[in-house]
Amino acid sequence: QVHDTPAAVSDDGLTQADNPELLTSAGGLEIEFQNLDFRYSSRDALAIKDFNLKIPAGSTVAIVGASGAGKSTLGHLLLRFWDPQKGQIRVGGYDIRHLRLAYLRQHVALVAQDTYLFNDSLRENLLMAKPGASEDEIMTAIQRAELSDFLARLPQGLETNVGERGYALSGGQRQRVSIARAFLRDAPILILDEATSHLDALSEHAVHKALKNLMSDRTTLVIAHRLATVRDADEIVVMGEGCLLEQGTHQQLLANRSAYARLLHFQMNSGGRVAA
Repeated sequence: QVHDTPAAVSDDGLTQADNPELLTSAGGLEIEFQNLDFRYSSRDALAIKDFNLKIPAGSTVAIVGASGAGKSTLGHLLLRFWDPQKGQIRVGGYDIRHLRLAYLRQHVALVAQDTYLFNDSLRENLLMAKPGASEDEIMTAIQRAELSDFLARLPQGLETNVGERGYALSGGQRQRVSIARAFLRDAPILILDEATSHLDALSEHAVHKALKNLMSDRTTLVIAHRLATVRDADEIVVMGEGCLLEQGTHQQLLANRSAYARLLHFQMNSGGRVAA
């Protein structure tokens, strides 16, 4: 049944060639969501409603809001897991529906809340991001992801088996493997989808340091991240029930004493998170 289920999106009928101009981008790519409406097939209500947002190349934009506000859906639409019923998403000025799926996704790196690792060596799990990467590229990614000390303690180094779903690693180590994958991919767009939500304070500090390195010179979409990263974003977008409620810097939104201020007050009083 799974095998026979039609893909939600495909390259069928696509005639436009891969655009080489995207490959020459440096410092990130502009992203624009234009008049988006999106509804999941299993639901009646719209998950995204008339959503408009332009993210300048090289900037960091944080998306915050209550659970179910539509934050992660934006990231999924950007990766074309689904297509919107109305509107379009443009990357580097191009409608993403006119780009081949594999080509589009080469330009996006995702660090999610749950990092999936296969029952294989650490090396093979890293190479998923860039098959054929050189030893120097792998070691540079490990260093930048703050994994060097961890690697030095492994009995078989890169050939150490991480176990099914990475059970042999801690949560923080799994997240840093995901970050090392993103460094290897070296994509101009980065999506951080609740990337530290399940970590303890010590693990979060190491992961946050690695993420700060990763976010440099890329267009970054931060979804429901912790306060330290959200506060530093170039712009913060507050969502509610699929709509854009307000946007601005941390200080501007606090001064508004509206949705963002209420969200911060609630979440600081319930454990210090910016978005649940």
